[in-house]
Amino acid sequence: MEAMSPIVAFRFHVAFNEAPLTSAVASPKIVPMCSGSFSECSGIEATMDPKIIKEGGRNYGDAQRVGKVTFGTVVLKRGLTSNQDLWRWFELVNRRAGASYRLAAVLTVLGPDGGPVKWAWQLNHCMPIKFKAPDLTATSAQVAVEELHLVHEGLQLVEAAAGLSLSASASISGSASFSASASFSASASISGSGSFSI
Repeated sequence: MEAMSPIVAFRFHVAFNEAPLTSAVASPKIVPMCSGSFSECSGIEATMDPKIIKEGGRNYGDAQRVGKVTFGTVVLKRGLTSNQDLWRWFELVNRRAGASYRLAAVLTVLGPDGGPVKWAWQLNHCMPIKFKAPDLTATSAQVAVEELHLVHEGLQLVEAAAGLSLSASASISGSASFSASASFSASASISGSGSFSI
């Protein structure tokens, strides 16, 4: 029987696939956003707002019924490099007529030695709503960190039993990361279909 050991939080990977608004299923086309490398990911949460029914004569609490589910804003952070993927995606959606350009994100949590996937969440139809450049100061030696805030239209747990793995057929490459050359080129532009030209 497998020991129920706590999962460490520092072994994770974020992969992106194209997810057009016209389709309920993400495209198999992988988008190498920052090579999937981030130093922090927060905001993976779902909250159900229950409907409270106040019944006459019911004095010991109200009746609770299932209500609307809302999702938290996901924040991705990474050390600032020459890679401009986060800004290019934000700019595409907000300035360059790419409002319908969406990505699906799969966040996988790995074992402490980078082994098998322990947990995996999929975020559907992600849209960037805030880009934050690092605070710069001549008196600090800290690493410059950029961040991107995302909203999405659905959160689901991807079951390992359903065939999730780090194989080439999954949304994550066999080495659990993309090669250094897998990034948007400096000349990335918007094609007629409203997507990055990779």
